[in-house]
Amino acid sequence: MRGAVLEESKNDLRRVFLSRRKTHAPAECRAWSRAIQAQAIRLPQYLSAEAVALYSPIENEVETAAIAADARERKKRIFYPKIRGEKEPVFHEVASPRELRAGRFNILEPAAGAPMPRAALQNSIVFVPGVAFDPHGHRIGRGGGWYDRLLGQLAEGAVFVGLAFEFQLVEKLTVERWDQGVHWIITEKRIIGCEPSRL
Repeated sequence: MRGAVLEESKNDLRRVFLSRRKTHAPAECRAWSRAIQAQAIRLPQYLSAEAVALYSPIENEVETAAIAADARERKKRIFYPKIRGEKEPVFHEVASPRELRAGRFNILEPAAGAPMPRAALQNSIVFVPGVAFDPHGHRIGRGGGWYDRLLGQLAEGAVFVGLAFEFQLVEKLTVERWDQGVHWIITEKRIIGCEPSRL
């Protein structure tokens, strides 16, 4: 029963924060996204990473195109998630934005490309979307648990960074044992180093 109550609570929070995100004008979210991405590409963990995993934003999520452009200029390998079969998410390498096509739920994903090799995971940074975050690195995603499964597959050498608007932060989220947290959170106002104990 507790699991059902917790899931209902997470779904309620998800609805609240998705609704809140939709109330902001796209131009406002784009301006905040520029500030967030500018901080992201100065992060030491990003600068030293050989591979960068990104997501395709939807519905006023923090944008990632500027990070992708910077990563291409720095000759970093770039990966995006792709859903294979019914529910199996994997990261695929992308050489150009032209290789992205609308997939499930009309989210841009790699049309082809090779899955991220384990060797690339030892020195990679993964930018993670979320509906809500807390300062301990916990997150609520879009639903379905795809990113939790994706992050759970990665080696310990990967750094997880949540990208969020300041209004998406809450004091504390309740999470389950399979929920994957992030090491850092970047908003338009600050960079938060999350407690390592939450992973």
